[in-house]
Amino acid sequence: MRDRAVWLEQLRLLLIAIGFFTRIPVPSQINVDSDSLNRASRYFGLVGLIVGGVSALVMWLVSLALPMSIAIVLAMLTSVLLTGGFHEDGLADTADGFGGGWSIADKLSIMKDSRLGSYGALALVLVLLLKFELLTELALYDPVSAFFALILAHTLSRVIAASLIYSEAYVRDDGKSKPLAHQQSLNDLGILLLTGVLVVMLVAPASIVTFIVCAVIIRFALVFWLRSQIGGYTGDTLGAAQQLSELAIYILLLVGRNSGG
Repeated sequence: MRDRAVWLEQLRLLLIAIGFFTRIPVPSQINVDSDSLNRASRYFGLVGLIVGGVSALVMWLVSLALPMSIAIVLAMLTSVLLTGGFHEDGLADTADGFGGGWSIADKLSIMKDSRLGSYGALALVLVLLLKFELLTELALYDPVSAFFALILAHTLSRVIAASLIYSEAYVRDDGKSKPLAHQQSLNDLGILLLTGVLVVMLVAPASIVTFIVCAVIIRFALVFWLRSQIGGYTGDTLGAAQQLSELAIYILLLVGRNSGG
């Protein structure tokens, strides 16, 4: 009976994570409080696996009938529809804040503004364009590489971004309509990291050491960037961290392909 209760609680936390990060319907009776949301951060990587897996499936199905370039665009569209553009919105707000603000207070104030500025628009266009080009180049080597790239990048990018909650300071109450996880226990962090390791072992077992080292480097760079800009993180900057980490993983995969790895 106790084991069943434990598994039901883990399922509840997973559904909270899915409801927080995606537009996928979850039962409305699930109770969400700040403590539950903090603990649900352990499954943010698993949410990435779901989003990446569905996007990869769409890419594969479309590629059976249409050119790969169309399949890639529709796969990217699928990920945006699944998440409601949650992370892309964070990227745009972060670019506007960091690009247009001089002081920390100015940057945080700009990020609260729901209007899209020039920095945010440029960031969105350039990041989406670069994602498309990287996935297209990967598909030229082997379409399967692009399928697995989506799964790997969506999972690891969320693991990296969510891990920032453990070590970094939460700068302010977020201006978004959704709450934000702002604490993470060592146990939650361990489960989060284990998700990333297991996905790498399944998708690219021969490169697991490389991916772990690169993920640590990406995280270190993000920590340095966020600390230098605002001294911590907000919900918007976590979205930006996910987008930039996803981009970095595609670049890493393409570099590996170009070097014969």
